[in-house]
Amino acid sequence: MNTALWIIAVLMVLVGIAGTVLPALPGVVLVFAGIVLAAWIDGFTVISGWTVGLLAVLTVIGVAVDYVAQMMSAQRAGATPLGIAGAAAGTIAGIFTGLVGLLFMPLIGAAVGEFIAHRDALRAGKVGLATWLGLLVGAVLKLAIVFTMAGIFVAALVL
Repeated sequence: MNTALWIIAVLMVLVGIAGTVLPALPGVVLVFAGIVLAAWIDGFTVISGWTVGLLAVLTVIGVAVDYVAQMMSAQRAGATPLGIAGAAAGTIAGIFTGLVGLLFMPLIGAAVGEFIAHRDALRAGKVGLATWLGLLVGAVLKLAIVFTMAGIFVAALVL
C-alpha cells in the first residue's frame, strides 16, 4: 500500500509541476498536496511538520503571485473589467489551442475585451500586452516557487 501511495505522491508533484504552466491544473496546490501525502505516508519523520509548514507558506505565495502579477500589470495599464475578463477567457481558450494558443490567447483576449470596452485599438493593444506580460511574470515566479518546493521535497528525502 505504501508503494502505491508513494507513486501517487510523486505523480501529484510531477503533474503539479506541469500544472504550473497549464492553467487548467492547480499546479502549486498539487505539488503541495503530493508532498503532504508523502510526509503523511512516513508519519512526518522524513519530511517534518516544519518542512510541510514552510511549503504551505510557499504554496500560499505561489497561488497569490499568479493573481497579483496579472492584476497589477492590468491595473497599471488601465484595464477595465472587460479587459481582465477577456484575458481570463483567452487563458481558458488557450488550453484548447496548444502551446502557441496558451502563450498568446490571454493577450488576444485582454485586447479584445478592452477594445469592446473602449473601441480604441491602441489602448486595447497596450492593455493586452501589459496583461500578458503580467501573466508571464506570474508564471515564471510560480515555476520558481514550484521548483523550490520540489527541491526542498527531494532534499528532505535524500538528506
